[in-house]
Amino acid sequence: MALSYVLLILAVVSVIFGAVTGRLSEVGAAVMDGANKAVEVGLGLAGILCLWGGLTEVMRQSGLMEKLARLLRRPLKRLFPDAANDKIALESIAAGVSANILGLGNAATPLSIRAASRLHELGGSTGEASDSVCMLMMLCCASIQIIPATIAGVRSAAGAKVPFDVLPSIWISSVIGCVTAVVMAKILSRFWKRGALK
Repeated sequence: MALSYVLLILAVVSVIFGAVTGRLSEVGAAVMDGANKAVEVGLGLAGILCLWGGLTEVMRQSGLMEKLARLLRRPLKRLFPDAANDKIALESIAAGVSANILGLGNAATPLSIRAASRLHELGGSTGEASDSVCMLMMLCCASIQIIPATIAGVRSAAGAKVPFDVLPSIWISSVIGCVTAVVMAKILSRFWKRGALK
């Protein structure tokens, strides 16, 4: 809601300054140009998301996604001890993390919501988020990305000649971000428990 007010203020201020400086026609031209570029970027992004969504569906149908999820289950059991014996929760977490690894945040969101709901049930459905739910949120927000499909789509729509040339920097930054998120979640969990005990 606050963002809509910010955008409204920016639009009004732009029109006022355009009128005061006698460049209102340039403001109008900039608005039209921006709208055209937004449509171009949106269509380009939709195209690459459809492509990667189709490839993900092929991976799912062929069993590759399931194999990736199986590889993730063992380390996920250590990160989510509450869900170690719950097959549904582990499968949902693994599927969400797998989608994030493939850079498909749109597909990962419903899977992660399902996993968070299951973890919330396992935690006793109290009013507070459990350590496992917090860890899941950290993994969703700072996930490792091997194939950043969405970023590549935006870069391609914006005119990048080689949309995937940012892969090494994305791999390094996403690994550092993910490790930092997991470590901070563990540290803050211990501090929170100590505070609760006091």
